[in-house]
Amino acid sequence: MKETGGFSMQTIHPDSVPKIILNDGREAPCIGMGTFGSDRFTADQVAEAVYGAIKAGYRMFDCAACYGNEAMIGDVFQKAFSDGICKREDLFIMTKAWNDMHGDGDILIALAKSLKDLKLDYVDMYFLHWPFPNYHAPYCDVDSRNPDSKPFSVERFMKTWRQMERLVDMGLTRGIGMSSMTIPKLKAVLPLCRIKPAMCEFEEHPCFQQEELFCYLRGHGIQPVGFMPLGSPQRPERDMEPGDVADMKTPIMQEIAAAHKCHPALICLKWAVQRGAIPIPFSVHEAEYISNLASTIDGDPLTEEEMDRIQLLESNNRLVKGQVFLWPGARDWHDLWDENGEIVQ
Repeated sequence: MKETGGFSMQTIHPDSVPKIILNDGREAPCIGMGTFGSDRFTADQVAEAVYGAIKAGYRMFDCAACYGNEAMIGDVFQKAFSDGICKREDLFIMTKAWNDMHGDGDILIALAKSLKDLKLDYVDMYFLHWPFPNYHAPYCDVDSRNPDSKPFSVERFMKTWRQMERLVDMGLTRGIGMSSMTIPKLKAVLPLCRIKPAMCEFEEHPCFQQEELFCYLRGHGIQPVGFMPLGSPQRPERDMEPGDVADMKTPIMQEIAAAHKCHPALICLKWAVQRGAIPIPFSVHEAEYISNLASTIDGDPLTEEEMDRIQLLESNNRLVKGQVFLWPGARDWHDLWDENGEIVQ
């Protein structure tokens, strides 16, 4: 324990956190911290949690332009550097281009804005947040539709991806990644990529494991990064539906957590890490984000039997449906996810 400002704070040496080797040869921590909390927490609260997490031993942070908090997070990155807690090269910082920045030249503008806000010369990973330029206003409800939205287009996607590749050439990002993709979309674009994605972010939690997508990514040397790893009990109300399953409240998760004498959230994270994904949980509460990180080094892994039991929880419980990204003529949110094995037009 380390004394900080009159209270005790547990710190975890970053070197003790297991690392994963990416397809470009770089190392990344096996767990990161998300920064999406704009529906329930202020940007200052999120930034304060990021600073606390750096002090606690986190070295990976997942940001995004549309979260509206990059400037505040940039301030705490600089504070951490000036306070001598870490150096820039110690952090693995990721951010994303939002859907309104897919036009010609827009990707460079988008990253330049994020770099200015984050007060960095480069990021370690830059993602396309969604595979199409279907924009929606912040905080809109699920019934909102943009009449300019379009179905996925390989040609349009690749024009945007070529801009992403140039960012690597320019040294503005060390690697590039995709997010919220499907296997049909990946099959269509990966053969066309000059620079292959090093990572792919996708929704992953015990009741929505996306095993086929997970295995496809691993089979192509792309590191899976799981968002909403706890089943996101604090996700925006607009993303909640009556049939959604609360992962951590299932009997299996409760029983395994009891056996390990810990919160079910830590079982979710152990499962993801042991599976080979990088989970990126978010919390503004010090005790929670410290215990999340500590779960990777506590010497109490899940047994093979427990991993098998968690596999039984798969219930196709997609929580981020994406209704607001639907295009005119689309039937419903299922069309976004190519569930029949073909890209829906």
